[in-house]
Formats: sequence, C-alpha cells, structure tokens
Amino acid sequence: MFFDSFGDYIFFDGAMGTMLQKRGLKPGDRPDIMNMDAPEVVESVHRMYVDAGSDIICTNTFGANAKALRGTGYAPGDIISAAVAIAKRAGRGAVKIALDIGPIGVLLEPMGDLEVDSAYELFKEQAVAGDRAGADIAAIETMSDISELKAAISAVVENTNLPVMATMTFDKTGRTYIGVAPEEFAQAAQKLGAAAVGLNCSLAPIEMIETAGRLAKATDLPLIIKPNAGLPDGETGLYSLGPEEFAEQMVRLAQVVPSSRRIIVGGCCGTSPEYIKELRRMFSI
Repeated sequence: MFFDSFGDYIFFDGAMGTMLQKRGLKPGDRPDIMNMDAPEVVESVHRMYVDAGSDIICTNTFGANAKALRGTGYAPGDIISAAVAIAKRAGRGAVKIALDIGPIGVLLEPMGDLEVDSAYELFKEQAVAGDRAGADIAAIETMSDISELKAAISAVVENTNLPVMATMTFDKTGRTYIGVAPEEFAQAAQKLGAAAVGLNCSLAPIEMIETAGRLAKATDLPLIIKPNAGLPDGETGLYSLGPEEFAEQMVRLAQVVPSSRRIIVGGCCGTSPEYIKELRRMFSI
C-alpha cells in the first residue's frame, strides 16, 4: 500500500493559488500557466512546503484539463509534464509527488451540458500525462458532483498505476453544494479503488468536525483533512485563522478519527508553509 511507508500522521502541503498570488499571479490569470512562464516561482513555493515538513506535495495542475486550457496555447500534457518536473526538483527525492486534479469547471449532465464520458476522457488525459511524467499518486480534490468524482477516479484507476486520493468539499450542512453526503462519497470512492478519501476547502477545521466523523464511520480508508484557514477578509484578503489556531483546531478535528486510522493532514485556501510547519509541531506533542 502507498501509505505503508509513512507514520500515523502524513503531512500534505497547503495552498498553491494564494501563495502564487503573493508572488505575481494577477487576478484572472491561470496559476498552471506559471509552470511554463515562471517555473522558478512555482518551484520556490514547493520547496517552502518541503522545508516546512510536507511528506506529499501537489503539482500546480488543479485546473489543467483540455477544456479549461482551450485557447491558452498549451495542452494538458505540456502543463502537467512541466509541473511534475518542477515538483520533483523541489522535492529532491525526499517527498512524494501528487498529481493535482480538480473539477473540470462546468456541470455534468443532467445539471449541465458535459457528458460523463467526455469528463472521463478529460480526466484520462490528465492522469496519463501525470503518470508518464513520474507522479507518485493522484490527488483528486474539491469535488462536489459524485458523477464527476466517479469519472475522475475511474479515469485514473483504469488508465494508470497511480494510487488515488479523493476529496470532496462539504458545506456546514454536511453535504456538497450539489447535495452529496459523506457516506455516499465514501462508498463510491472506496468501491472504485481510491486509496484514501477526505475533505478539503470551504470550511475551517472546527467546522469540519461533524462531517469528518461521519466520513470516518463510513469507510476504513485513510482520511484526508485539508481545510481552509477560515474565511478571507473582504478588504485585506487575509484569512481569519493564523497557523497556531489552525493547527489547534486540526488537533481537535483529528480526535474524531479512530486512533488506529492513518490521517493525512494539510491545508487548502489561505494556508502557507507556516501552517504546515505548525501542524507538524502540534501533531508531535
């Protein structure tokens, strides 16, 4: 199993987008294009996460699918090959590289116009490119639609040898905005062959406790927890939780997971290497 070489707690990285925004990414620009235009900036962010103690870092490829990249002059293979190479340089062989795969960006049928088969092909192109480039695992994240999640997991499992980590984003009601419950998610992901499942984005750690508990009861897979650093201030853009408070809430959140289960902890929007460093400190106490 992929996670057998790790300890009880595995440390993911934190946000990439907000880190790049602080380093020149302009509003409306695509973060993944920086793999081509400013690879040294992307590499520096990865390296900071490695130095902070991340065991797994995600490639800068969250939206790098053919539909989203149309008109940019780049194909998914271009972006993904460059992104994996950048992450590998930053990791220096000391960490695992996760191919980051996010939602396509449009709704699937019947709520939208994109057919499930078309979604599968988009995810397949990303997965194959990441596998060829040398990624160690696929991180499918921030999903809300169970049909899209299934298409993504199937595309990876059926066309590569990459293990799959899968996360969905839930609101305070305990469901995704499309209405998926954690139990439905866990059952579907485990049946399709995911190696780990969990929650990311939308909420602060303390707000994920109930949903994380439900997910822990619904599956025996390792659990991934990647919350936001609270909410951003409308004027300053700063998030409400600092590294110490974020880590304290994460420790409380982890207590709903049975001690026998492996947990993968990290951060989503608003987090930074300082948050990962504090997570490592708090979870070692």
